[in-house]
Amino acid sequence: MSDLKRTVLYDLHVGLGARMVPFAGYEMPVQYPLGVLKEHLHTRAAAGLFDVSHMGQVILRAPSGRAVDAAQALESLVPVNLMDLKEGRQRYALFTDAEGGILDDLMVANRGDHLFVVVNAACKDQDIAHMRSHLTGACVVEEVTDRALIALQGPAAEAALESLVPAVTAMRFMDVAVMAWQGVDLWISRSGYTGEDGYEISVPDAQAVAFAEALLAMEPVEPIGLGARDSLRLEAGLCLYGHDIDRSTSPIEADLAWAIQKARRTGGAREGGFPGAGRILSELTEGAARKRVGLLPEGRAPMREGVQLFAGAEGGEAVGQITSGGFGPTLQAPVAMGYLPAGLATPGTVVYGEVRGKRLPARVTELPFRPSTYKR
Repeated sequence: MSDLKRTVLYDLHVGLGARMVPFAGYEMPVQYPLGVLKEHLHTRAAAGLFDVSHMGQVILRAPSGRAVDAAQALESLVPVNLMDLKEGRQRYALFTDAEGGILDDLMVANRGDHLFVVVNAACKDQDIAHMRSHLTGACVVEEVTDRALIALQGPAAEAALESLVPAVTAMRFMDVAVMAWQGVDLWISRSGYTGEDGYEISVPDAQAVAFAEALLAMEPVEPIGLGARDSLRLEAGLCLYGHDIDRSTSPIEADLAWAIQKARRTGGAREGGFPGAGRILSELTEGAARKRVGLLPEGRAPMREGVQLFAGAEGGEAVGQITSGGFGPTLQAPVAMGYLPAGLATPGTVVYGEVRGKRLPARVTELPFRPSTYKR
């Protein structure tokens, strides 16, 4: 008997011919009959539907009933300006530890009288425990356990969702809203994890299958599995927790300084006050010793996670490592991300990845590999 959990859409995946695999404690679809390559390209060209119900959905409520007070409390755990986040808007954030490492990355939305937080599936239990242990008294931490989470991504996502919920066309990237569909509230954000325009939609479990089927009935929409989700986010230069970022990486090393707003930086209105502030603020000013970079391997051989990186074609010790890598279907070429010393992290620099005993060249490049198409 498997101890893996199943999302409310499990039977739908099986009925669609999905190959199910263990992921973050759940049985999840890695691909459908279309195959990873075509699923990836379909999402870029039309619209892909992803089940992300394994992720954690959390509501933070302050006793005052004001989101800004919940935001003030949560700022003690993240290096992000949440108090100035406007109602109806969402922001990327990071839980950091005392050493300045990353415990998880998350999305935080201001919903007027509370914050809505989405955390990664693999870190869900520890994140909720982390918030409860540090925010109790300042906030009630409510895990949402009766709603599915669906992502609809790609250039045809707006038109597909508009046919069910017309008002979504007015939303811009990182807007959040509550909208009705067949008598239930959908919690919608205009965001995603593919580099494409699209939405993430929290829907009550009881209506989740009907909602997913209504979208899949539309010609542009295909179901997409974890395989293509990974290659899409890699082309978009987006981090995967536990691979590109973890407790051994700081936000500055991870090239996520953009997520730390002026108010939380040295000289800002609420400078510091988050775990690891000493290291993180120092690295913001002085730079980090290493940096996450994009890499374009020359030739056709992908450089996958764990491949060691060297400064020269022969000799010397490894100077870095690939954290994510594979074939980029949109680019029709291998792509990778990894960490290099700051002195080698300049676009155009050539380093060498050791693949099956041979050192192959790879060129440092700007991220993302493919420009995003968010609706600003």
